[in-house]
Amino acid sequence: MSELVRCGWCGTDPLYVAYHDTEWGVPEYDSRALWEKLVLDGFQAGLSWITILRKRDSFRDCFEGFDPERVARWGEPEIARALQNPGIIRHRGKIEAAVTGARAYLEIEGAEGFSPFIWSFVGGSPIQNAPASLSDVPTKSPESEAMAKALKKRGFKFCGPVITYAFMQACGLINDHVADCHCHGPVRALSPAG
Repeated sequence: MSELVRCGWCGTDPLYVAYHDTEWGVPEYDSRALWEKLVLDGFQAGLSWITILRKRDSFRDCFEGFDPERVARWGEPEIARALQNPGIIRHRGKIEAAVTGARAYLEIEGAEGFSPFIWSFVGGSPIQNAPASLSDVPTKSPESEAMAKALKKRGFKFCGPVITYAFMQACGLINDHVADCHCHGPVRALSPAG
């Protein structure tokens, strides 16, 4: 029996392999889950994704289950407490960006829905790429540039076009599984529960 072919970026780390096989590139439509992934991608800036993945449970605990209504009410005491949490990336700017992002999320969610807003950048359907190798995968696109600009205009931070492209890949807005990866092919969808 032959071993499954995967995108080379996930290597052999079991946590990374499971993430690649079950989450990365799977279309996500839940507004709160999309916001969580956007925040985590912002924390990833300058770091490797496996670092964030290993700390994801601690991030979820620290940020109250990524409940945007709760995080939007954070003030200096909650930010100071997060800065003391060794289980997360203790970067004041990124923590404060999560708080302002929660407030911006609530405005978008109340006006048009965060998921429809995010999915509007790809016309509501995943973009299907078929890169032959990792070197063929771009780091940004016109869609990620438009998303980054719109998010920044709404008050989000740590969401440049490279971060938004990674977010779009992770949430299945763009399918960049390499052509011979066992996950490449028809779009797989998560249930509403995620």
